[in-house]
Amino acid sequence: MTGRRNNLKIYNDVAANWWSDEIRWVRTLKNLVPGRLKWFDKLTDWQGKSVLDLGCAGGFMAEALAHKGARVSGIDPAQDAIQAAKHHAKTSNLDITYDVGVGEHMPYSDDTFNIVVCVDVLEHVRDLSQVLAEVARVLKPGGLFLYDTINRNPIARLATITVAEDILR
Repeated sequence: MTGRRNNLKIYNDVAANWWSDEIRWVRTLKNLVPGRLKWFDKLTDWQGKSVLDLGCAGGFMAEALAHKGARVSGIDPAQDAIQAAKHHAKTSNLDITYDVGVGEHMPYSDDTFNIVVCVDVLEHVRDLSQVLAEVARVLKPGGLFLYDTINRNPIARLATITVAEDILR
């Protein structure tokens, strides 16, 4: 599947206020993290695990994982969002590595991560098969891929992507 919409400009435009709670759709993303983690926590113990947050944006999930004891790296194509994530992690005394990049071509060695986490990303990628191949490549043998994505149909698209990216701005 190719050609999914993801307007990176909206992530870069709000990067300076990513952690402020001023932007409704960004605040919604942050507020979804605890519920997602509650589910993911049933599947793994994060302590000491090497974790990649694929599509990390400004770092909400990455920071939550770091607080659980994971060694976290985050990757996202939105450069300003990555800068916001780096700044917030530094001011929060969290050791998180952030990289600008896309899921189709990740700059990591084979068998690097115990876990790859990917939330609200797969519905946007240009080449889903390539992203999944890259996830498999960077995961250690027996690694875990945890993802959360909206349904790929027109109603789900209208209800989530369009509302979040266009209406809640």
